[in-house]
Amino acid sequence: MRALEKRPFSEDTCSNASASFLGPGASAKVLIVLLTSSAFALGHYANLGVPGVEQAMITGLVFGAIFAVTGRIWMVMCAHAAFDLTAVAIIYWNLEAAVAHLVFK
Repeated sequence: MRALEKRPFSEDTCSNASASFLGPGASAKVLIVLLTSSAFALGHYANLGVPGVEQAMITGLVFGAIFAVTGRIWMVMCAHAAFDLTAVAIIYWNLEAAVAHLVFK
């Protein structure tokens, strides 16, 4: 559970640090979002496999795009923490199949 508490902060601040290194231009922002989303996705391969990588890539692209457009890291960090806590609750209460059937009938 400790890793879950630290994860949104470390991943999102890594993206923020990359932004200050490569500059504020639009092409730099696109490159940063692609690179950090790829790194984020690959970090999920060991424990979640290919479906986890796909989900993490999409989530990383969405959160990265939000940060690139707004420049506000706290909103993305809160959304990331809420996403992770929701996933843990769904797994803990064994609701994965029920939630999946709401989306995929």
